[in-house]
Amino acid sequence: MTRQAITTTGAPAALGPYSQGIATDGLLFCSGQIGLDPATGELAAGVEAQAERALLNLAAVLAADGLGWADVVKTTIFLADIGDFAAINAVYAAHVVDPPPARSTFAVGALPKGALIEIEATARRR
Repeated sequence: MTRQAITTTGAPAALGPYSQGIATDGLLFCSGQIGLDPATGELAAGVEAQAERALLNLAAVLAADGLGWADVVKTTIFLADIGDFAAINAVYAAHVVDPPPARSTFAVGALPKGALIEIEATARRR
C-alpha cells in the first residue's frame, strides 16, 4: 500500500500534524475542513458561510488529486450546534451530486478556531 499526501493552496494549510488529504489504493481521504478562507486565514461569518467555505476547501483538495464531488462516497459533518442541521443542508445540497454521498452528522463540543462546522470526505477514483 502506498500513501501519497495531497496538498493544495486552494484550501487552508493543516493546523497540525496532518495532511489535507491522503491518497491510497484508489481512495482519497480528505481531512476535515472548517470555514477558513485559504487566502486570508479568516473564518467566514455564520454557519452557512462557514459551510460554503468548508465545501469549497474540500473541493480544492479533491481537485488536487484529480477528483470532484461526483467521486465522493462518504462525508462526515461536525456541528458546534445540532440546531444548524437544517441550515447547512441547503448549502451542502448545492455542492454534492446525485446520488448524494453517504453522510453522518454529529454535534460536537467545540471545533478548531471556534468554527461552527467541519466537514471531511472520502472519495474513490473511478
